[in-house]
Amino acid sequence: MGAQHTRERIVTAVRELLREQRFHESTVEQVAERAGVSRATVYQHFRSRIDLVDAICETFDANPALIELRRAIVLPDPRAALVRTIALAMRFWESEDAILSELYGVVAVDPAARDLVDRQRADRRGEMRRLAQRLHATGTLRAGISAARALDVLMVLTSYETYCELREAGRSAKRLTAELETMARALLLPSL
Repeated sequence: MGAQHTRERIVTAVRELLREQRFHESTVEQVAERAGVSRATVYQHFRSRIDLVDAICETFDANPALIELRRAIVLPDPRAALVRTIALAMRFWESEDAILSELYGVVAVDPAARDLVDRQRADRRGEMRRLAQRLHATGTLRAGISAARALDVLMVLTSYETYCELREAGRSAKRLTAELETMARALLLPSL
C-alpha cells in the first residue's frame, strides 16, 4: 500500500467520522482503526488534528461544484457568471453539508475547525471579490453599487449560514437556489 493510498484512507476515515458527527470526540486511535492503519501511521501522515482537518480542505478543493464555480466566475456574460456562481455555491454547500455542519458546529471549541472555517471563508471571499470586481469593471452592477458593496452582498448570498437558514426554513435546494439567484439579480443588477 503506497503512502498516498494510506493518506487517502485516513482522510476518508475522518470524513466518515465527521459525517457521522463523531470526529470531535474521536481519538487518533479511532481514526486509525477506521482507516485500517496504526496510530503511528496516522501521525506519520498528520502531525495533529488540525492537519487532519486541513486534509478535508483538500477534498473540498476537488469537489466538482467548487471547481466549476471557479470557472463560472469568468464566464463571458457577467450576469450569467453571477447566477451560475450562486447556483454552484449552493450545490457545494449541499454536497458537503454533513461534513460542514459538524465543522461549523464546533468552531468555538475546536481550533482545527475554526482554522478550516476561517480559511474557507477567506477562499470564498477571494472568489467573490473576483466576481464583484468583474461585475463592477464591466458596468454590470446597478447604479451606485460599488465592487465592495457587491462583495458584501455576494458573501451573504453565498454563505453556508444562508444556505443552512433557508434549508431549515424548509426550502428545497432547488428553491433556495432560485430565491438566492433572484435576490442577487434584484440587489446587484439594473432592472431590465
